[in-house]
Amino acid sequence: MSALQDKYAGVISAAQSAGISGLQVREQDGILYVSGSAGSTAAKDAVWNALGAIDTTYSASDINVDVQVAGLSTGANLTVNTEESSLNIRQEPSTEAAIIGKASKGDSVTLVEQSSDDWWKIRTSSGEEGYAYARYLRA
Repeated sequence: MSALQDKYAGVISAAQSAGISGLQVREQDGILYVSGSAGSTAAKDAVWNALGAIDTTYSASDINVDVQVAGLSTGANLTVNTEESSLNIRQEPSTEAAIIGKASKGDSVTLVEQSSDDWWKIRTSSGEEGYAYARYLRA
């Protein structure tokens, strides 16, 4: 097991405990890749929470979590679950993309598509469509 996998053993364990199926973990160029399918957004969150517990300074460049949430389909209602601030809604699935709207904590939004593991396309109640960081959306 590599040093990186040692460091993230808790993340791997959390993924297994959360019931992420088809779990695959690999390391490439100093980045840990975790992939699989989750039965709920809570299972996926378990991976992120474990990561935060190990390394509060982790960045998206250290680990790539590609866990699709099964059973979430287009039109699913999601709740914005940010810590305190509003969730940025962006034109493209990137933190570099222009912010075209915001959703407040507790707002209900509609899933348009799970574009990637990190970014989901959503629609707000006012009809705005854009990309939001999936980490802050709950089914």
